[in-house]
Amino acid sequence: MTARGKKPTSAKKKTTVKVASHSRASAEHHRVLRKQHESEAAQDYCEAIAELLDAGIEARVGRLAERFGLSHVTVSRVVRRLTGEGFVDARPHTPLGLTAKGRALAAEARTRHVIVLAFLRSLGVDEATAQADAEGIEHHVSPATLRAMERAIARGR
Repeated sequence: MTARGKKPTSAKKKTTVKVASHSRASAEHHRVLRKQHESEAAQDYCEAIAELLDAGIEARVGRLAERFGLSHVTVSRVVRRLTGEGFVDARPHTPLGLTAKGRALAAEARTRHVIVLAFLRSLGVDEATAQADAEGIEHHVSPATLRAMERAIARGR
């Protein structure tokens, strides 16, 4: 018994509880990250397909694989998932298309990209760096931050 009349808690038990708690938190964190990465992929793929279609170029798995530097198999798996989620229209031996849902996602991603890119340019970031950074930032920027970026651009920041 301790001075307060309670049983002492073993260090091993405390460590086990901390590890279990940390493991649950870590698992949840990674689950959220995987979901975010899936969302980023959906945005990137829909945006890429839309750009190809808008340029009058057939959207094919091979072209996407080349663009993203991925294998044909990897791109096929993502396209299959996006088809199942209602973003992409994919049929055997035909070019890829976008559903209305896919077009909307592509337009939203493109708008975010354009705003982030313009903001980075307004800060004096060189073009190559601004392009590369915009690709990552566009997926994580909140609507409030996007609006603030637009205001800064409008003020001639």
